[in-house]
Amino acid sequence: MGDFDFPPLRRLDFSTLQFNIGRLCNQACLHCHVDSSPALTGSEDNSSGELVDKVIALLAAKTGITTLDLTGGAPELNENFRRLVVTATEMQKQVLVRHNFTVQEEIGQSDLPQFFADHKVELFCSLPCYLEENVNQQRGGGVFESSIKALRALNAAGYGQPHSGLKLNLVYNPLGDSLPPGQQGLEDDYRRVLSEQYSAQFSNLLTITNQPIHRFKHFLERENKLEGYMNLLRDNFNPQTLDDLMCRRAISLRWDGKLFDCDFNLVKNMPMLNERGVALTIDDLLVDEFYSEEIVVDDHCFACTAGAGSSCGGTLVQEV
Repeated sequence: MGDFDFPPLRRLDFSTLQFNIGRLCNQACLHCHVDSSPALTGSEDNSSGELVDKVIALLAAKTGITTLDLTGGAPELNENFRRLVVTATEMQKQVLVRHNFTVQEEIGQSDLPQFFADHKVELFCSLPCYLEENVNQQRGGGVFESSIKALRALNAAGYGQPHSGLKLNLVYNPLGDSLPPGQQGLEDDYRRVLSEQYSAQFSNLLTITNQPIHRFKHFLERENKLEGYMNLLRDNFNPQTLDDLMCRRAISLRWDGKLFDCDFNLVKNMPMLNERGVALTIDDLLVDEFYSEEIVVDDHCFACTAGAGSSCGGTLVQEV
């Protein structure tokens, strides 16, 4: 398909606030576009209680925001996480959490399955393969065993069980510089292996294309694969994915209060701008001074539009 610029995009009315509450994580995964790690404990990388208070005020003021999507890092490690979840659910907001399973082993987090169930949180849990060797290769030794243990704990709390209403979505990322396989076929494989070998259940499998940003980009550069990967993304650009891109109906909030079109723009420090070219913050949303309809795009956007598409909710168009 050759070189071309990503097509312009405009925002529709947004209903989802995705809040990256911080980069602190108990893992440091190869594919992580946020470069999260256990070392990032400082206030410059994690949300303050004051910012969480503003998020709560925003949710109360903007009835059109129906969904709060919490990500990180491991969002559970922020000391304000549980307060925010409880308050948002009391407001009848749908709460989504990007949960990495192994955080349940951290001090004070073993009760997370029941906490999530009590507040009917929808979970998105990364499990890049149903094979132990592949998971440990991407996420570190022992991670697969810990993930299965945590998955079973969530099952025991009702997640992934028929008629419970508690949704547990597994998230697949390719191990390297390739597009994800077909989502439905891979889900069937996951469901069979996890059920037969580990007596574990889940609701849906979502496939997400690796973003050529930060840690994964550095890996591609070391392997001399970055140019080839970018060509792969461009050559598989699918215009049918554009209508359902997450950035069309969501806004991302960073731990420092700045607003972005998506979590990928967030980590590349490409903020939303007002009509004067000034970076927008949560304060602009709180006082209705919100001017940005044009979405900031760049080459990494091709990762969201390659093949069947990719978003925080999995593929965007029906696979053929």
